[in-house]
Amino acid sequence: MSTFTTFVTKYKYIMILKGLKEKSIKKKLNSILKKRETRFNTDKIEHIGIILNADETTDFEALKSLAQTISVRSNKLKIIAFTESKDKLDYSWDTCYNTKDFTWNGRINNTELQAFLDTEFDMLISYYATDVLELKYLTAASKAPFKVGVFQMDKRINDLIIKADLENLDLFKTELKKYLNVLNKLHS
Repeated sequence: MSTFTTFVTKYKYIMILKGLKEKSIKKKLNSILKKRETRFNTDKIEHIGIILNADETTDFEALKSLAQTISVRSNKLKIIAFTESKDKLDYSWDTCYNTKDFTWNGRINNTELQAFLDTEFDMLISYYATDVLELKYLTAASKAPFKVGVFQMDKRINDLIIKADLENLDLFKTELKKYLNVLNKLHS
């Protein structure tokens, strides 16, 4: 067998697995969204999780200041990031993941990432705009009862959508605080 034939065979195998993975994640995402119940409460926000796309957002320290804006202590903030890069990158947030952290059948293969999803944050912020399947799945799979995001195509994922450019974090913080006050979710 020639080297080229071996390469083509391996490439086909990889593409089949990639297709299976994508289909599995989409199936799980749709299943979660069909079962999702919106249960509004006026519980105060004390513990925040943020999911971001590291390929879109570069000012991570500014994101940490978001907790201060709504009077949440920094030790009650957990940030994870996604990158389409195949290599894990070290950043200044808690966990960075990529497509390698999902198995071919769409299961999460990263204990830190699974622990993040299992945490019942009072509020989850989806700070990404690009339509990335893995990001949408993680937002939907989070146990947080209240989910906030910037404008995205799939409106089923978040409870509150704030239309703001990712580069304009100040606008996002101002609008978030305004709506959380209206919803009575902030401490006086």
